[in-house]
Amino acid sequence: MGSIFRSEMMNLCQLFLSSEAAYNCVSELGEIGLVQFRDLNPDVNAFQRKFVHEVRRCEEMDRKLRYLEKEIKKDDTITILDTGENPEAPQPREMVDLEATFEKLENELKEVNSNAETLNRNFLELTELKYVLQKTSVFFDENESEPTSSITQNLIPAEEGKGPVQLGFVAGVINRERMPMFERMLWRVCRGNVFLRQSEIDTPLADPVTHEGVNKSVFIIFFQGEQLKNKVKKICEGCRATMYPCPELGSERKEMVQGVQTRLEDLTTVLTQTTDHRHRVLAAAAKHLRTWFIKVHKIKAIYHTLNLFNLDVTNKCLIAECWLPTYDMGCISEALRKGTEKSGSSVQPILNRMDTTMQPPTFHRTNKFTTGFQTLIDAYGVATYREVNPALYTTTTFPFLFAVMFGDAGHGILMSAFALWMVLKEKSLATLKTTNEIWKIFFGGRYIILLMGLFSIYTGVIYNDVFSKSFNIFGSSWHVKPGIPDTTLINDKQVTLNPGDREEYIGTPYPVGLDPMWQISANKIAFQNSYKMKISIIIGVVHMLFGVMVSILNHVFFRRVINIVCEFIPQLIFLVGLFGYLVILVFHKWVNYGEGPEFDVQHGSSCAPSVLITFINMVLMKKENEEGSVCSQYMYPYQYIIQMVMLIICVICVPIMLIPKPIILKKQHDNKVIMRQLQRQRAESQEEDGMAPAVHEEGDEAFEFSELFIHQAIHTIEYVLGSVSHTASYLRLWALSLAHAQLSEVLWTMVFQIGLRQQSIVGAVMLYFIFAAWSVLTISILVLMEGLSAFLHTLRLHWVEFQSKFYSGEGYAFTPFSFKHFIEGETEE
Repeated sequence: MGSIFRSEMMNLCQLFLSSEAAYNCVSELGEIGLVQFRDLNPDVNAFQRKFVHEVRRCEEMDRKLRYLEKEIKKDDTITILDTGENPEAPQPREMVDLEATFEKLENELKEVNSNAETLNRNFLELTELKYVLQKTSVFFDENESEPTSSITQNLIPAEEGKGPVQLGFVAGVINRERMPMFERMLWRVCRGNVFLRQSEIDTPLADPVTHEGVNKSVFIIFFQGEQLKNKVKKICEGCRATMYPCPELGSERKEMVQGVQTRLEDLTTVLTQTTDHRHRVLAAAAKHLRTWFIKVHKIKAIYHTLNLFNLDVTNKCLIAECWLPTYDMGCISEALRKGTEKSGSSVQPILNRMDTTMQPPTFHRTNKFTTGFQTLIDAYGVATYREVNPALYTTTTFPFLFAVMFGDAGHGILMSAFALWMVLKEKSLATLKTTNEIWKIFFGGRYIILLMGLFSIYTGVIYNDVFSKSFNIFGSSWHVKPGIPDTTLINDKQVTLNPGDREEYIGTPYPVGLDPMWQISANKIAFQNSYKMKISIIIGVVHMLFGVMVSILNHVFFRRVINIVCEFIPQLIFLVGLFGYLVILVFHKWVNYGEGPEFDVQHGSSCAPSVLITFINMVLMKKENEEGSVCSQYMYPYQYIIQMVMLIICVICVPIMLIPKPIILKKQHDNKVIMRQLQRQRAESQEEDGMAPAVHEEGDEAFEFSELFIHQAIHTIEYVLGSVSHTASYLRLWALSLAHAQLSEVLWTMVFQIGLRQQSIVGAVMLYFIFAAWSVLTISILVLMEGLSAFLHTLRLHWVEFQSKFYSGEGYAFTPFSFKHFIEGETEE
């Protein structure tokens, strides 16, 4: 509780480690994750630090492991084993063994891949050659009956008595999508003097590199003369077509087909053995891959941290400065002792506290319940060191304000059920490795969603609203007066009930929440408008007053007496004197005005003054004439005088917040300057030598009275105007609550009642599908979209309206050196 209410006390310590024990000591500190090291070499280039060579070795090992991981993911049959083991950081001497192992695996895998690629390329070439021989045989079948002839030796009828013409041909394979371009190029370049035949290959051929299927076609081109032959070959090369030798005689083709088939069978056997060997290598590596990753990351993190240290003049001792929680000094000392024993060093580490004027980091201990709320606060700004943390109060106020806007017990049950499922299954769900950011947000905020749902059930009971319907458990307090005929009730849809008539209203309100009669009344919206608007103002003023009250805890803790006198007291008086008085008027009107025999004429509902008009008249100092009027504009005696006194006091508070504080701070600064000069003169006169404790001091900021006064003026104006705007901002509680209720009612009326109005079997069938549509719309629009809207508005009320009263959020988070990030899959540079 103490850590979530106010951040942990932190110490700046100086750590002296021997060179042989430094690695193991840092390793032990990384396991407990409670130390944040400062960089003592900010001006040293990253390539000039002492352990940069070891870091580069770790990066090289990490590259090899990522290469193995990439290859394993290519094989769908192998999964990387994750046992949840958290191995210790290896000793520096084990880096050589790890490097040798990774080098051997990488080289072996690269060799296997290279061989497999070569074999696949040979297999592809033989397969294409087989298809070329099979497809082109069709073109030569007509000449197989003449054993001594070939197509290139056929005699073509000579023109004008010329001799016979001899034809040549080229056969090969080309990608199917390049075939149209290939045909056009042949026609245009060769001017129609070539003859092209093609045939598609039915089975896609696997690419040897990408292993993707590629559709190809076999072609054969007939031509005449060497000139056309050279042109055809150049076109084939330009279109990336592969040419293969094809015999002219059928016997030679059959013999070549048999030889190709034999070589394909041999290649298939070799490829199978190569694939099995690659699978065995990857399967063996997959068993240890995650452990290797953790070890390499730990080694790299240790050497990266050691680069933040300083070396003494003898190069035998490493000096570090670190922030650590005061409460964990014993745990950290024990970790240093274990690291020294593990390294076998006889030199014990030294941990000294240092006096400093630097602002320590902010560290809040959280658990799985408070982590979500602390994340919401840190998203606005990390708390200043030791200031009050709003996350403690947010655990209650956040779900409550959300529920005021999301007041529906039915929708709250749906939200609670989803969150409860995540809470009960959190161990199994936490082990899921997913990259879905939306799921991570939902799961990380499961306890926030659970509380928002439970609070929504509570406010839904108060509003008596369950999926836009009401429960009449205790019986309504409103009844129709006996004697009114049923025909009047049927024909007149707006029968007015008199709250002063005890036959119509029994005088006792509904035991819990709103009376169910309001759900069917014509003036439901008008009543709920007034009720929810006043409730929103009351909740808002109480919430802001609580924020102002929390600010005194910071002032007392930091001993800022001037802030108590010049800020807290006038702020409290200003807020209570104006808006606190407005809340009192609301309660006073609820109690002292109404209908019934206990109220006289001046306190009847017709004479009830408007609280808003009364408040406006108070601010404007307006006094109306009441002569001749039965009703009084004042709610109690001497109201005008009391209001004027409070208004004057509130106006006086404004210059109190503005003027005194800068003047007092200016006087205190002048006194400090004089005292510092006297101390410096005294030290120079004494000229005493002595060892003083190490003190880290930051340069004193220049004191500018004008800047301080402007800052105070901005703060004062922001508070005065913000009190008005922030109070009005809480009206969003009323607006969203009313909008949610009306949208839920519209969805019920326009969707669900379509099936309820039917009184036949068709209506029952329709109701099945209508209920499905209504459920989808309810969850998607009313629960998800409206829930997100209410969540964002609640977030704004906390960040701006509430936290601005006491929370500065000018700190920086405590980021200890921890190995936990690597186990969870995060990276740290």
